[in-house]
Amino acid sequence: MEAGMEHGDWPLLRHIWVRVGVPVLLMLMGACISLAAAAAIYISYRPALSIWHETLLSDEFTAGAGVTDWQQYLAREDALFRQLDAEIIQRVPAAARTRFNRFSAGSRSDPAQWPVNWNRSFEWTVHDARFGVLLLHGYSDSPYSLRALGEALHARGGQVLGLRIPGHGTAPSGLRLTTAEDMNAAVALAMAHLHRELPGKPVIIVGYSNGAALALHHTFAAINAGRAERPAALVLISPEVGISPVAALASWQAWIGEILGTAELAWDSIEAEFDPFKYNSFAVNAGAQAYRMTQLVQAQISAVAAAGRLKEVPPILAFQSEADATVTATAVKRELFDRLESDDAELVLFDVNRVFETEGLVIQPAGFDTALAGPPHRYTVSILTNRTPQDLAAVVRRRLPMADAVTTEDTGLSWPRDVYSLAHIALPFPPEDPLYGDGRATRLNSLNLGRAVLRGEKGRLEIPDSAMTRQHWNPFYPYMESRILAFVDRAVSGR
Repeated sequence: MEAGMEHGDWPLLRHIWVRVGVPVLLMLMGACISLAAAAAIYISYRPALSIWHETLLSDEFTAGAGVTDWQQYLAREDALFRQLDAEIIQRVPAAARTRFNRFSAGSRSDPAQWPVNWNRSFEWTVHDARFGVLLLHGYSDSPYSLRALGEALHARGGQVLGLRIPGHGTAPSGLRLTTAEDMNAAVALAMAHLHRELPGKPVIIVGYSNGAALALHHTFAAINAGRAERPAALVLISPEVGISPVAALASWQAWIGEILGTAELAWDSIEAEFDPFKYNSFAVNAGAQAYRMTQLVQAQISAVAAAGRLKEVPPILAFQSEADATVTATAVKRELFDRLESDDAELVLFDVNRVFETEGLVIQPAGFDTALAGPPHRYTVSILTNRTPQDLAAVVRRRLPMADAVTTEDTGLSWPRDVYSLAHIALPFPPEDPLYGDGRATRLNSLNLGRAVLRGEKGRLEIPDSAMTRQHWNPFYPYMESRILAFVDRAVSGR
């Protein structure tokens, strides 16, 4: 009887399969075919991958590499750069050995042509150092980014360590596999080294972009763990506290690429590599890991807040441009500063050039207009802006913790007439920077990206338009540096 019932069910099952199963299967097959076709079309419009995109360097540091101290990290970095030379630079095809390819030995973009290869970690010691400084650069760039600040802090009596974050300084392929855990582990090694070298002396972290996220994560994790060795102060530049959640979906693109066997889908952008100290190509894993870092940071902040330990957060000085296409500019205020409970923090905001706004040439700024109004903050807010909307001269309007009054300070600086805003990448570079500056200090026969302007028809140049139109240097760098030096002096003296 049961067998008969089973046999009698077959017509019903066949009917369901024909009416439901077959259409669903056909839709899935159609979706797969459409996905493959879309991927093929997408890839057909993208540049081909090069050896520096495809070659993975096995000597890169990872959290599980068994490296336990700074000297081992440096030894592994030495091996990594030997591997870079042997497996990429020496194998670059003849057609790619051009004057502006950083992987072409002897080219104008070759980092080895500089007196110092700033893609490497560096440490500047000083006799009887007053304090230590750890410099943490951003995603896709190198220790070069904070070189100028490092020099100023070293001259102030600090022992300065510029960390090459794992995955950086070698080839863009390094960003395909590096994780947030790898980066955090490297920071922990560098900080442990500075604390051992400078027992009992304060150590300050200066973090730029993703480096700022690493600085925050290390600091709040130390508070949560109850570790005695913590940063004495934090300087954050263009801090990566929040980015678009779309970045979290980037890993799906790479996953689809693996299924379809299309390596190009592992890349968000594939660009010519003409910058000696920054990748132009960007792996989708990097975007996913950047988003993970913001989530890890916010989780650590929430844990410190839940434990009632926010008063243990060290002094923080942060600089953020209102115009920032890389991070969510308002996140540093909303997700960090608005949650702090002490009055020894300051958020310095760089406004857009309001002269361009009055001329109707820039999009209306949003997000920070109320920073100097409304209920008092527990922290200081400063905004560098035009003296008047018609004046290029820059002033700083400041509101102290729990105060209603706003004071105005003249900076003695002005907006360049042709600069309508700063940019995420501009803040740490002075006008005299030889690579990204305004051209006044460009090295002979070297490259200057701060004033590079090439004209012609769109879509024909290997260099993206943004490489020339995006602001690369900070006209207000002297103000920023002076504020950082004064802040560090106070942190070191305990005032």
